[in-house]
Amino acid sequence: MRTTIVLARHGRTEWHDGNRYTGSTDLPIDEVGVQQAQLLKDWALDYAPDALWCSPMLRARQTIAPLAEALKLEPTVDARLREVDFGSAEGKMLSELPPAVAKAFEVDPVRDHFPGGEDPAEAADRVHEVFHEIGRLHQGRKVFAVAHNTLVRLLVCRVLGLRLNDYRRLLPALGPAALVRFRWQDGTVGLEAYNVPPLRLETLT
Repeated sequence: MRTTIVLARHGRTEWHDGNRYTGSTDLPIDEVGVQQAQLLKDWALDYAPDALWCSPMLRARQTIAPLAEALKLEPTVDARLREVDFGSAEGKMLSELPPAVAKAFEVDPVRDHFPGGEDPAEAADRVHEVFHEIGRLHQGRKVFAVAHNTLVRLLVCRVLGLRLNDYRRLLPALGPAALVRFRWQDGTVGLEAYNVPPLRLETLT
């Protein structure tokens, strides 16, 4: 049976407004992020998900909260949906990093991920695992989940058979509250929509 899984990036935070790396740093969403969470709620009420999942990061839980309250559904909070830890880059823009570190990361962001951070290949493994678990647990139903920019791009690469090293080149960064929609059936995954911004959510209905 077909399962539809919609992944949303969380709403904006203070650091995301400045495009600073926000991986393991547990920031709340800002005023714009609160508005984006409401937009997601309004769209998702029409989508009518049967189950909610989210990252344990505060920004993800705050983003899904209005929808969870409206639907009277308790989200499944799973640590495998957390963002990649960016190590020495946390709180910094790429331009603020040592030039050699930034250059190596731009050439191969998996092999030369940020010092002290999580290996993106390991992050891809954990999100790939939970993604298929969601598909199996909710066969024939609809799921809405809130996760993170880099993690979702790694997942897209993994399920479509793309090289993880190319995630930054092939997949533009997800905007805050943007959506990605998958079709899951018997372990086979199809990508139906990518990086749909919150002001165009009606295109996914």
